Amino acid sequence: MVTGMLLLFLGIGYAFRVADTDDLWVAGRSIGNVENGMAIGANWMSAASYLGMAALIALSGYYGLAFVVGWSTGYFVLLIFLAAQMRRFGKYTAPDFVGDRFDSDTARAIAALTTILIGFVYAVGQARGMGLVGIYVFGGDYATMVVLLMAITVGYLALSGMLGATKNMAVQYVILIVAFLAGLYAVGWTQGYSTVLPQVEYGAMLDQLGREFTEPFTSGSYYLWIATAFSLIVGTCGLPHVLVRFYTVESERTARWSTVWGLFFICLLYLSAPAFAAFGTDLYATNVGDVYGANGMSGAEGDVIVVLASQLANLPTWFVGLVAAGGIAAAIATTAGLFIAASSAAAHDIYTNIVNPDATQRQQLLVGRATIVGLGALVTLFALDPPALVGELVSYAFSLAGLVLFPMFFLGLWWENTNRQGALAGMTTGLLIWTAAIVNEVLPAYVGVLGDAAGESGAIVPVYADVFPAIGAALAGTPIVFAVTIAVSYATDEPSEEIKRIVRQCHSPEPMGQQQSAEDVVATDGGATDGGANDVATDGGTDDAATDGGGPEESTTDDAPDDANTEA
Repeated sequence: MVTGMLLLFLGIGYAFRVADTDDLWVAGRSIGNVENGMAIGANWMSAASYLGMAALIALSGYYGLAFVVGWSTGYFVLLIFLAAQMRRFGKYTAPDFVGDRFDSDTARAIAALTTILIGFVYAVGQARGMGLVGIYVFGGDYATMVVLLMAITVGYLALSGMLGATKNMAVQYVILIVAFLAGLYAVGWTQGYSTVLPQVEYGAMLDQLGREFTEPFTSGSYYLWIATAFSLIVGTCGLPHVLVRFYTVESERTARWSTVWGLFFICLLYLSAPAFAAFGTDLYATNVGDVYGANGMSGAEGDVIVVLASQLANLPTWFVGLVAAGGIAAAIATTAGLFIAASSAAAHDIYTNIVNPDATQRQQLLVGRATIVGLGALVTLFALDPPALVGELVSYAFSLAGLVLFPMFFLGLWWENTNRQGALAGMTTGLLIWTAAIVNEVLPAYVGVLGDAAGESGAIVPVYADVFPAIGAALAGTPIVFAVTIAVSYATDEPSEEIKRIVRQCHSPEPMGQQQSAEDVVATDGGATDGGANDVATDGGTDDAATDGGGPEESTTDDAPDDANTEA
């Protein structure tokens, strides 16, 4: 069954293989709202959601709910503030938006490198999930499973690009949600836990799961819970592989509706994960032994609690294989989105926009595919000895996205006076805060000299870990990044009038064509047909310039190109 599923992914990748960069990066902007919603769901529901969320709830109890709250709430922020506006801006990649909005190749390069780093950290968690579930399906050892499944993922991505990845994601969503819900209902029904609504009925068994599962803040402080949830919310809005999905649709209306569909598809799984965690915890305590304590459930067992629960419930082997197949589909779908985002950052944003502006489509495709293969090899290597649980690994990527990219997306779309200097200062500040948190709290477990410096506390500077925990550094860090960006923008020259008009066009009620962007509208008529929406998006005082009919002339005499050359 699982072998057939993997061959299907390869077949779809071959059938929708790409020959030009439009199909490779944005699927020709041809994806509909339901299909894009399913792709968002599959893209989003990684091994961290399918396996890691239930694992964190099972092992950390109440603290694990921060992941349900954070990942779900983030999509509402995305729907209201970013989805349609990003589509109207109309670029190929998230770093493309940063580079053009702030008229800076340096900002583009920082965003591209951040995108690749997010893809790497996030994908290590997915590869760990693939390896652990692969053991249940094929019976091999962990290392062999990681190498085999990552090779299949990289193989079909190198062929298909965004177009084939999107077609595959729709199929992968169906597989993973059917497998997850079927597993939950089967375990609940056969073990007498639930009947028709396990998402609610599991509440009746909370008293027998132990205080570690049900009592708030036994495994983490109140501040850590808030910090984790906040980082996941803003991180959701800063993930490049999620935001790029809005560039694959034909219009801003389709972008909004695909977000609504995506949220619906995601909630189907998120409302079910706590029930699966409760069933798995009780089955483990009954059939294996203590769940908590020194001899309790291991991290590896927790990461496959969904599959383990099906096995402990004595469900047929083929059914356990179906549940495991859902986990593999989830991990592959998200890895596909991450690798496409990273390869487009390398090929489009760094190679084509900075290194070789005259690059042919063939050269861009070659660099993009080489990035997918190289990143795949690196992720596979690190996944052989990963530094944390699946859910924790993914959370580090969310902190990075929330600290570096989310402030740029939000301010770039909602405050037209955000300028190049402010963006560079803000992104640099975010990177420093995140890097310091990882070095302070995560690396001491793997680097001897740092471990000696950290001692028993586990952190080199405990006070810094308390304020900026690696898993939730965005709570204290993101407001600092906002403040630095705004302060530096106020202290330096305003952006060009052309860029301000483009920002206003991102909020215009006037529809645009499938291949049209806000920049195209401004270049055509100066952005003078926005129906008065300018006032909503701007701080006033400069709107007259956009509606006085003199826009085109000012656009052509703008200083933007000169500024870019000066910076370069």
